Amino acid sequence: MTGEAARSRDSLQAQGKPRAMSDKDFRRFAEFIGREYGIKLPPSKKTLLEARLQKRLRALGFSDYAQYSEFLFSPQGLDSELCHLIDQVTTNTTDFFREPKHFEFLEARVLPEWHARNRGRTLRVWSAGCSIGAEPYTLAMVLSDFQQANPDFRFAVVATDISRQVLQKAHNAVYTEEQARGVPEATMRKYFMRSKDRSRRLVRLVPEVRRRVEFRWLNFMEDFNFREPHDIIFCRNVIIYFDKPTQHDLLSRFCRTLNPGGYLFIGHSESLAGMSLPLAQAAPTIYRKP
Repeated sequence: MTGEAARSRDSLQAQGKPRAMSDKDFRRFAEFIGREYGIKLPPSKKTLLEARLQKRLRALGFSDYAQYSEFLFSPQGLDSELCHLIDQVTTNTTDFFREPKHFEFLEARVLPEWHARNRGRTLRVWSAGCSIGAEPYTLAMVLSDFQQANPDFRFAVVATDISRQVLQKAHNAVYTEEQARGVPEATMRKYFMRSKDRSRRLVRLVPEVRRRVEFRWLNFMEDFNFREPHDIIFCRNVIIYFDKPTQHDLLSRFCRTLNPGGYLFIGHSESLAGMSLPLAQAAPTIYRKP
């Protein structure tokens, strides 16, 4: 570490808290994050961004956000810091069986209808914005249950996120008992293993479920091309972070990778109102491509 960086670190430790973020630095961060990742950060989010980036300033030994900004936009910073920046600005709140009516609709209507029409095909499901893995693993458990009742049924689940940190957590498939609180007891016994050290209060998905989900890094602002179109897309509580033009562009691209008759599931706080998309509403926050 250079003498200047060391002095910045010592100054930060002495102050305990970095100096306030200037409007100029906030605009620079917000414009970059919006351009590169599609996430909108209006001025009302300045305090939130300031609080979330404090951890990175402490880790790097910077005493103010101007220093962090200079580092972030340097060749070294763009190479090493972007992954940490996106981890701080994205929200990774998720639960197993979140918004349970979606999974009830999937079990009661989507799977039986699809299976009756598509014998011999593989159902392809995409969890877009999968966070730490609760959503794609929930899908894998529901689909596994259906497969046990219908042995000729085949499925594949791909799960993507922009945060490499949460993707690693998802791949590990280790959760606290609190994180798994939404899992029904029978499903817990069937698909989870408890830590041998019960004091740790950890659970892990069984290998049979872990193998059914393929995790990939993906930035929605870049082109995404899949070898095969999807029959079901779950993209829930993600588009709320984008402005309307970005939402429309992203959802249009989702529609292009969705098979005719396929379904799109969005979050309960999201809406497609006012958007011209080739989708028909099948149930609240559930849409079907004719």
